Amino acid sequence: MGVSSLGYIALNVSKLDEWLDLMTKVFGLEVRRRHDSDVVDLRMDEHHHRLTLNSSEIDAIATVGWEVGSMAELEALAQTLRDRQIEVVPGSPGLCAERKVKALYQFREPTIEVESEIYYGPLVSNTPFAPSRGISGYTTDGLGLGHVVFWVKDVQATIDFYTQVMGFKISDYIAWDDNDAVFLHCNSRHHTLAILAAAPGRPAGALNHIMLEAKSMDDVGYGYDIARDKGIPIMLEPGKHSNDHMQSFYLQTPSGFWMEYGFGARLIGEDWEIKSYDQPMLWGHRGNRMVAK
Repeated sequence: MGVSSLGYIALNVSKLDEWLDLMTKVFGLEVRRRHDSDVVDLRMDEHHHRLTLNSSEIDAIATVGWEVGSMAELEALAQTLRDRQIEVVPGSPGLCAERKVKALYQFREPTIEVESEIYYGPLVSNTPFAPSRGISGYTTDGLGLGHVVFWVKDVQATIDFYTQVMGFKISDYIAWDDNDAVFLHCNSRHHTLAILAAAPGRPAGALNHIMLEAKSMDDVGYGYDIARDKGIPIMLEPGKHSNDHMQSFYLQTPSGFWMEYGFGARLIGEDWEIKSYDQPMLWGHRGNRMVAK
């Protein structure tokens, strides 16, 4: 029992128009504006939305939404959090309506110290995903939004929380230069969460990047060309990762953190063997290497 997927992420952004340009022109997401509000939801599959942009004076992650498989599992996980002396607050009907879920609980994650939500029953739209540019879509079915990577103050405490409380399992490790990365999964996606030890210039709790996985390498290639043509900073050139074999590139968002646009990651199976790798790439990914994949 525990988390079944990364369901949604909400971001506070100071450059909303630049974000919308990035998410539509490069990633091809569908914009769903809210009535009487400057909050924008972004759709990438059959779910009502997976990303939310809140116009703000600061740039920060607003919340991470973790999906669970049943109402009973939601209640059980909420109680497990309470047993750890973590304050858990039921989501109001208004908040559930905003998130488009049946029920949720809010809490402040104690190791990364990020606002978090666990929820059940996401709204699935009866109309097809309508991408804003010609793409084949995203690999989300049973796997969730993608993955998220954070710098953390205490790597082992973070591992303990996500494995003992949230139901994750370790996928593998990468150690290179002055970085040590740990990759964790909650379904067959190779990793839904990865963590890096904080260091000067890499503060604890900071969001490193968010990954979206396309259904076609052509989608990623076209997105790379569009990003280059628009002058969006490319932080890591196209390459292939050593552990999950994702082919991807990284760009810098208007908020400063990175996003990874990838394709073709291998899945975790019953016979998965945990390994430790000495570099994050098989080839490519030239550029600033201070990033976990």
